[in-house]
Amino acid sequence: MKGAIRMNISREQLHEMVDAVDTAEYDVVYHVLSKFIREDFPTQEELDAIKVGREDFRLGHTVKHEEINWD
Repeated sequence: MKGAIRMNISREQLHEMVDAVDTAEYDVVYHVLSKFIREDFPTQEELDAIKVGREDFRLGHTVKHEEINWD
């Protein structure tokens, strides 16, 4: 952003700020913070599943789509 002031805020400082928020404001803080979190990154569980799937494919432990009896 043009003209924005850059600050070096640490993760620890952010944690301290969140810890200082009144519990009645958790919903507001959650919704504000959620705007900064990208949703297109896979979770660790998804990354693990991809790894398992690739290994299964490498070892030939997969079934071709055409070989599935869908009836």
